[in-house]
Formats: sequence, structure tokens, C-alpha cells
Amino acid sequence: MKRTFLLIVAAVVSAAVTTAFAAVKPHCTFTDNAVLQRGVPLPVTGTADDGENVTVIFQNQKVSTVAKDGKWKVTLKPLEAGGPFEMTIGTTVLKNILVGDVWVCSGQSNMGFALNSAHDAAQEIPKATHPKIRLYSVPLKTALEPQPSCGGKWVECTPDTAKTFTAVGYFFGRDIHAATGVPIGLINTSWGGTPAQAWTSMQGLQTDPVLDGFVNNYKTTVANLDKIVEKYERETLPKWKKETDAALAKWKQAVADAKKAGQPAPARPNLPRKPNSPTNNPNTPTVLYNAMIQPLLPFPIKGAIWYQGESNAGNPMQYRVLFPVMISDWRRAWGCGEFPFLFVQLANFMKCDGNPTQSESGWPGLREAQSLTLKLPNTGQAVIIDIGEANDIHPKNKADVSKRLALAGLKVAYGKDIVYSGPTYDTMKVEGDKVRLQFKNTGTGLIIGAAPAIRLGEEPTKPLDHLVGFNVAGEDKKFVWASAKIDGNSVVVWSDAVKNPVAVRYAWANNPECNLYNKEGIPASPFRTDVWVTTSEQPKKEKK
Repeated sequence: MKRTFLLIVAAVVSAAVTTAFAAVKPHCTFTDNAVLQRGVPLPVTGTADDGENVTVIFQNQKVSTVAKDGKWKVTLKPLEAGGPFEMTIGTTVLKNILVGDVWVCSGQSNMGFALNSAHDAAQEIPKATHPKIRLYSVPLKTALEPQPSCGGKWVECTPDTAKTFTAVGYFFGRDIHAATGVPIGLINTSWGGTPAQAWTSMQGLQTDPVLDGFVNNYKTTVANLDKIVEKYERETLPKWKKETDAALAKWKQAVADAKKAGQPAPARPNLPRKPNSPTNNPNTPTVLYNAMIQPLLPFPIKGAIWYQGESNAGNPMQYRVLFPVMISDWRRAWGCGEFPFLFVQLANFMKCDGNPTQSESGWPGLREAQSLTLKLPNTGQAVIIDIGEANDIHPKNKADVSKRLALAGLKVAYGKDIVYSGPTYDTMKVEGDKVRLQFKNTGTGLIIGAAPAIRLGEEPTKPLDHLVGFNVAGEDKKFVWASAKIDGNSVVVWSDAVKNPVAVRYAWANNPECNLYNKEGIPASPFRTDVWVTTSEQPKKEKK
């Protein structure tokens, strides 16, 4: 009887211990196959019942703490690159852990663009076995308030896992790993068609009055959410359904008529996109930061790559403020210092326009706003003005995009002594009826170049025998196309129609024809020497 009693007590104690340990849960960024950031103090966090003892064991380090307010946190001393290792958190054992460099991959659809849709996918995917590269995808979610977790998991980079991962992120990680030999972790947190204000915290948006409209937009949405949802369900959604049903009915009738006449059936029409619910609208300020950035904190990272801007092209002057604010906001929140932040400048897109006086707004102005962001420390830009597609906002040549991002990363993040940028405008000097332009980042010299082959069965682009893409203006501010020639590490620009030139622009168009490169094969960034800004190009404040 006594022995039976003791067995019962032991079972109860064992169950209580198991239940207690079961309450200890690591943060969502700590899973099997994770990459942990090397060289920095490493916070390990999670949740547990108040008063619960939590012990973390990793790489000859053992640290304990007690949970408070449902949370716990310990900090490991800086780690060296290597692995795979095991990490013990309470009774949970995480396996196949690497220590290396973690990169966040964020932005809109060109970042989310999957490897299986990129050029040469059929050749690249079978080669995507990289045991020292790990992938993490943040689920698409929005939130009006900052969230503690996002529910993703780390996986090894294999053909099966890489094919649906961001192509830009994959190629970037592959190139960085090949150049450094360091294990690489890639976190994809991107959402197509989203603006930068959705990726910025409320604290960040409140740092500059130019962004007050976004703050007011958010506050109005929160304050009137019930009414907005009611209108959406009563008016917006039924209207969308009616239009969709009508379009489908018309198409079905056309299919029936074609069948009766013995003709090919018409293609299914592009149906109206379902309007975003007010409770899940990724364009609302802060909601993607809250649901897809904040949950990653405080997981340390090496840096971030960013491919976005199309959704903010309507107000490039405002983006001059918004984009640097967002970068600074992320750096503040992560607490990893001024970590490297690399971004892709907008590609050439839309119909080629022969007009030499395109507006300061739109895509040219947005590219300028991106270039101006290089004033922030530890930033780098990949210029892709030569590898876009006129009829597709999602150019498929992601390998060259990532190659240029990786060059910037090797310079900015790893201190490599390399040519990582194409020519960037520095100064101008008027010499009679001509203008001499001086450039930085000329590498081993300026050349007339050509875009990389698109690899769609087309003939590779060949260099022209003269520079194109330059225009010049006098005091009347009327730009005309200009002749240009390379003279050492400078370019001389002139036009017989402008006797007293005062300003030059280069590649200043949505889809410009331009061909200035350095000998390393990297294109010059679009620029203008003037600062002529009309009232319409001043920062716009969003409507309340």
C-alpha cells in the first residue's frame, strides 16, 4: 500500500514537472535549423508561466532565469561561426543550429518574387542544395498593434524549399555565402504592393511632421474601425461580388456562344480584385511592421536587404523622408546598431518615352529619393536601370539584381576592398558651351556598356558606339537631348541647341535608354544636377 502511494506521488510530481516545462516556449525565431547571429550578445527569449525557471544551454554556455509577466529572456555571450549544434531550452532540444550571419529580406512583390518564377529557374533550382544556408518565411499578416510572435520556422536550403522562397533573397544569400564561407540565415518578410509606411512603426512615423498624414490615417482607422468594417460589409464587398458575378456570367455566356458556333472559347477575364478587409489591409500605416517586423525582435541580424518603392512612386519627395525614417526606425527597434541596409533602386519600366523633360515626380523622382538615402551610414544601393522589362513590373532577371546587392553587401557589411557600385554623379563644371561631369565609383574606368542578356532566347544586348541618356538645359529649364563622350573619369555633355548650359540629367525617365558603366560592368545611377522642384513635387501630406 505504501509503495503504491509513493508511485502515485511520483507520477503526480512527474506530471507537474512535465506540465511546467511544457509551458516554457522559445520565441518563434528559435526553431530547428535556425541560424544565430555571430559576434554579438545573443538574447534568447520566449514565454512561460510566471515564476517558471528557464535554463538555456548552448555551446558550453548555461544561463538561467525566472519568467516574469509570462516572458523570459537570457543573453548568451557572442558566438563564433560554425555548426551544426544543438540548443536546449528547458526540456526542448533544438537541432541542426548554425551560427553565422542573418539577413532580413523585405519589401514588396519584387522581393517576394519566388525563385521558381525567375529566369533560368529550371537550371537554378536543382543546384539549390546549400546545407549552410537556412530559410525562414514570415506569414502574411497585418496587425493594428505590435505582435509578439509570427509563427514561422527555419528550414534548410534545398531545391524543394528554395523554389518558393524569394529569388532575390536566395541569390543574395548564395553569393554572400560563396564569398565568405559563413553560414547564412535569410528571413523573408515581404508583401506585394505594399508601401513603406506600412513597414514603419508608429514611433517612427511620429518622428517627422511630413509623415503626420500616415499617423492620422492610422488613428482614424482605429477610432472608426467598427464603422469602416460595417461599410465594407454592407457596400464595398457586395459591390465587388456583383461586379465579379456579372463578369463571370458574361464570360460563361461568351464561352457557350463560342461553343455553339464552333469557335475557340474566350480566355477567362481578369476579375476585379477582392477589396482588402479593413481589418487586414496591408496598406494601412504600421500594420506590417506590427505583424511582420516587430515579431522578429530582438533576434539579432547582420543586416537587411530591401526591394520596394513602386507603391510610393506617386510621392517621391515624401519618400525622401519616409525611407530614411523607416531604416532608422528598424535600427532603433532591433538594437543592433546601424546595421547594414542594402536596397534595390527601381528598375526601368513602362514604355520608352522620347521626351527629354520628364517630371521630377514618379519613378525618376523615386529613384532619386532612394539614392539620397545613401547619406545614411552603412547603406548600399543596387542600380538595375538596365535589367527591367518595359511590359512587366516584375523583371525576371533576379540573379543580376542579387549580384549587385551582394557586391554592396560585401563592401558595406564585410569590408571587402572591391568595386561595388556603378558610377555615381559627383560634381559638374561648365566649360563654355559644354558641361564636364565628374563621378565617384568609376572603378577601373568609365565605358560605354550594355545590359546583361535577358536569357529568353533573345540576342544579347550589344554596346552602342556612343553614349546615350544625357540631356541638358539652359536657364530656361528646357531640356533637350545631348551628345556626350567619356574623357578619362569624366563625361563631357553638350548640345548645339543650348549655348549656355546650366543643368544635366541622365537616365531621367521611367524607362530610359542609357549606357554609362564602369569597366566592372555596373551601370551608372540616374541623376540630375539641378534642384528644380515645382510645387507639385513638394512633400505631400496625406489627407486626414
